[in-house]
Amino acid sequence: MSDPKTLVEVKHLKEYFNINTGLFKSKPLKAVDDVSFAIRKGETLGLVGESGCGKTTVGRTLLHLYKPTAGEVWFDGKQVKTKKDIMEYRKKTAMVFQDPYSSLNPRMTVSDIIAEPLDVHKMYANKKERQERILELMAKVGLNSEHANRYAHEFSGGQRQRIGIARSLAMGPEFVVCDEPVSALDVSIQAQVINMFDELQEQMDLTYLFIAHDLLVVRHISDRIAVMYLGRMVELADAKEIYDRPLHPYTKSLMSAVPVPDPKIARANQRIVLSGDIPSPLNAPSGCPFRTRCPHATEACAQSMPEFKEVASGHFVACHNLDKI
Repeated sequence: MSDPKTLVEVKHLKEYFNINTGLFKSKPLKAVDDVSFAIRKGETLGLVGESGCGKTTVGRTLLHLYKPTAGEVWFDGKQVKTKKDIMEYRKKTAMVFQDPYSSLNPRMTVSDIIAEPLDVHKMYANKKERQERILELMAKVGLNSEHANRYAHEFSGGQRQRIGIARSLAMGPEFVVCDEPVSALDVSIQAQVINMFDELQEQMDLTYLFIAHDLLVVRHISDRIAVMYLGRMVELADAKEIYDRPLHPYTKSLMSAVPVPDPKIARANQRIVLSGDIPSPLNAPSGCPFRTRCPHATEACAQSMPEFKEVASGHFVACHNLDKI
């Protein structure tokens, strides 16, 4: 591997789902199509894009919740390939799901939900040790010990998400995929949960892949940001760089939609509105997937997918017409 500080690396990851299109006919839906990136130890990589662009599928495939159609996943210098590799990898990784209502089992108490990974991997010697670990995890995410014997439906959305986060930390993971963990919560609660992610990262030396569509949330928590469109990565750079100097026309459009608290600056900002609708991933356009909505598209864009290349230090873009934009 290139960088010894890299914890997770994805090379040419593809995830296709076969969709029935008629009598005995099927067609591949290219949810993730040739995505590559690396995340360094202790870093947060934000992954953004509009709904349906494949963000969640990247997170799930990365953790082998879906079997990758093609490509490689590397963790801490080793390729995750065999069943044994996947079992070891799962002890060191975790996922926080988007919906705190459907990701918790309503028939289990909070303590059983949090201890589920410990039970699966037999990570305690006796019941006392199990109970101590549960209470320690609850304290970490700001839940009271008297909540342990209650059920998930007795809690608010923010508290439920804290239960989900405590469960994801049970095995002491090194890498956590956060799949839009605050999008289902009230704005006032969002800030608390985001700050908690920051604190946990410092305390436990965690590395995050933070998936979201709220660009302000991503900016607050991420060191670097990757932008996806229709299963492809179109831009990747440091968080500040991508906000101050977006290069890809799709990223520019996204950034122009971010609200600015200063009314004078907000009035001066030109909103870039894209024409047309997102194409279906079942019938994606040839060449660059963004060309049907891009104001700078040329014939070359229809012929071939632009290479995802480094145009400045640490700034990667996939676009044929960068020099004209």
